[in-house]
Amino acid sequence: MEQMHTLFIILFWLGLAVVFYTYIGYGILLYLLVRIKELFKKREALHLPEPLPEVTLFIAAYNEEDIIATKMENCRNLSYPDGKLRIVWVTDGSNDHTNERLAAYEDVTVLFNPERKGKTAALNRGMQYISTPYVVFTDANTMLNTDAIKEIVRCFSDPKVGCVAGEKRVDTQSARGATAGEGIYWKYESALKNLDDRLYSAVGAAGELFAIQTRLFEQMPSDTLLDDFILSLRIAAKGYKIAYCKEAYATETASLNMKEEEKRKIRIAAGGLQSVWRLKGLLNIFRYGTLSFQYVSHRVLRWTLTPLMLFLLLPVNAVLAISGNPFYAGLLFLQLLFYIAAYAGYRMEQRNLRNKLLFVPYYFVFMNINVIRGFFYLIRNKGNGVWSKAKRSPSSL
Repeated sequence: MEQMHTLFIILFWLGLAVVFYTYIGYGILLYLLVRIKELFKKREALHLPEPLPEVTLFIAAYNEEDIIATKMENCRNLSYPDGKLRIVWVTDGSNDHTNERLAAYEDVTVLFNPERKGKTAALNRGMQYISTPYVVFTDANTMLNTDAIKEIVRCFSDPKVGCVAGEKRVDTQSARGATAGEGIYWKYESALKNLDDRLYSAVGAAGELFAIQTRLFEQMPSDTLLDDFILSLRIAAKGYKIAYCKEAYATETASLNMKEEEKRKIRIAAGGLQSVWRLKGLLNIFRYGTLSFQYVSHRVLRWTLTPLMLFLLLPVNAVLAISGNPFYAGLLFLQLLFYIAAYAGYRMEQRNLRNKLLFVPYYFVFMNINVIRGFFYLIRNKGNGVWSKAKRSPSSL
């Protein structure tokens, strides 16, 4: 009995350590490592190359007729020399008026295949037609800041950079209820990505805005769920860095509601688990060093061990509290208080009421539950790269 009690104590503190490290500890450690590094070596300023290289803006879209005019206006407003920026849309499977509306733009290349095979298949097919040295990927429903392309090209002036990850911003004015948590989450993510880059390399890129050296592109399995993540990490595995460029950003609206956000989170979690398996070579810290440490700390734990440990903490804590130890009884009370707050946030979201204090624990629990659900999604949809798009709130921009 004594041995079992000791085992529960070890399991509890191990679980708590994993959860704390994943969501708080890694950020603190990363910040300290960056400060130490920059005491000895300052970052060199990067300059725009002259002349500016040709760049392709690559937009994979499916049934985006409602956003074509807004997106093309945004493309026209990008500060990049005439003739140096090519715009390519890949609209495979679209059966609305997307292609008809794009036909009005003479300087746009539209690549269309009537069969829908998923975004990764569209990227694989479309990239065969790209001849510029750099390609910038973005989504149809995200708007780029005016200097985004120039700032991305500036990052490529470092020959060690093979991929540039732009910053994703969520229009919190469009957020309704708990979807505001998406904006808070991405602000935290952006801070971590910036620190990752300053230490060595960002760990992956978001499809809303990222760029690569075209020659480094490799065809991906068509069932790939997180094409942006797999593509960028494959480039990092070749010895190149993923630069994080907060001066280049893409803004999109929050998910329409938590049901739509749930769709997105489950797919991302499933894609994360798929990526951990397909990028398992990056777990070799003896080969990849700092990149491997960052990859495990920032990504792998979130998609594998941490959610399990999080939900195991409550029953293990309950067993320890029953033993009569007031310390563990106090910790159990705090855990229950946290989950009560999360449930209250859920109930308020159901009634379309706002309270960020409650939505933060709700969104945190929501994210981790969907990692578990992502595992079952991956099993059910094995070999299928076609997924249902999450609906977004109307823009307030």
